[in-house]
Amino acid sequence: MDIETKTALVTGAAGLIGRGIVEHLMGRGWRVAALDRDGPGLERLGAPAGGDLERIEADVADEASVAAALDRVRDWAGRLDLLVNNAGLPGPGSGPVEDLALEDWNAWIGVNLTGSFLMTKHGVPLLREGEGGAIVNIASTRASMSEPDTEAYAATKGGLVALTHATAISLGPAIRVNAIAPGWITEAELRDVDHAQHPVGRAGRPEDVAEAVAWLAGAGFVTGQVVTVDGGMTRKMIYAE
Repeated sequence: MDIETKTALVTGAAGLIGRGIVEHLMGRGWRVAALDRDGPGLERLGAPAGGDLERIEADVADEASVAAALDRVRDWAGRLDLLVNNAGLPGPGSGPVEDLALEDWNAWIGVNLTGSFLMTKHGVPLLREGEGGAIVNIASTRASMSEPDTEAYAATKGGLVALTHATAISLGPAIRVNAIAPGWITEAELRDVDHAQHPVGRAGRPEDVAEAVAWLAGAGFVTGQVVTVDGGMTRKMIYAE
């Protein structure tokens, strides 16, 4: 795929995974619109040689903000080839379900799930104006497995998986829609045992997710799928000693 003139829009671009996706795509020659509601975080994004970067401060949970952001992308690049819905509230823990406030539940739904819907809704017309393209939703292995007290986060990621296959059917063949389900992705120092519990021998890094995004951007026969990027953890049977 000739990507020299291709344009990507990445939400949640100031966060750990978002930053990794932006930097990886730019390193491969993409023009990237980096969207986040964290303005200072966007300013910390680097702009390596060989690519263009447009910083857009916007809230994915607000439809007017999303529509304005897509207008900026149209004015800046004139096209959109890849939409990466990565924005999400950090941290899966929401406390005991009996204490979970409706306001907090709605905040998780608004950013993690409704935000991806709104970005898709307003991004699809620009994708269609060009050659079609791809949407990649960043879900989580927590869509299919959980720790205690993570109901809101898990529900949004499960909903994102369902949104992925539904829009893949609705938008094909011009637009392909897939999801990535990351496992433990970090840049923090971890214990040896934390790495060793992964079948590949280490925890994940942001570039692991970014590489999967780049692959899905050009994988023309793949749509409606969830690609698990977790070092094999969801395939590992664990028994208490």
